[in-house]
Amino acid sequence: MQIRKDDTVVVIAGKDKGTVGTVLRTIPKKNQVVVEGVNVQTKHAKATRTTPSEIKHIEGPIDASNVMFYDKKTKQATRIGHDFVDGKKVRVSKKTGKTIE
Repeated sequence: MQIRKDDTVVVIAGKDKGTVGTVLRTIPKKNQVVVEGVNVQTKHAKATRTTPSEIKHIEGPIDASNVMFYDKKTKQATRIGHDFVDGKKVRVSKKTGKTIE
C-alpha cells in the first residue's frame, strides 16, 4: 500500500468524490484507509450507568484504490513512485519528480 498515515489524499471514486482529507489510519490487510471527513457513519450508543445515550458520527474505512495522494504544493492529485536516494528507498511524486516528505 502506497498511502500512509497522515498523508493528504483526495477521494477519486464514490459518494465523497473530490473530498480532500488526511488519512487517520490504514488497514493494510484489507487494503483500506480511514480518511478524515469521508464515509461518515452514524453509530448509536446505548446508555450505561455512567454515560448517557448518544449518536456518534465516525469515519468508516474505504478502499485504498479509491484515494489518490494529494500534493499540497501543486494542489493536484498525483501518483506515487519509488526511488533510491543515498541507499534509502523514498517515495517520489510522479508529476513533479520530487520526493515526498
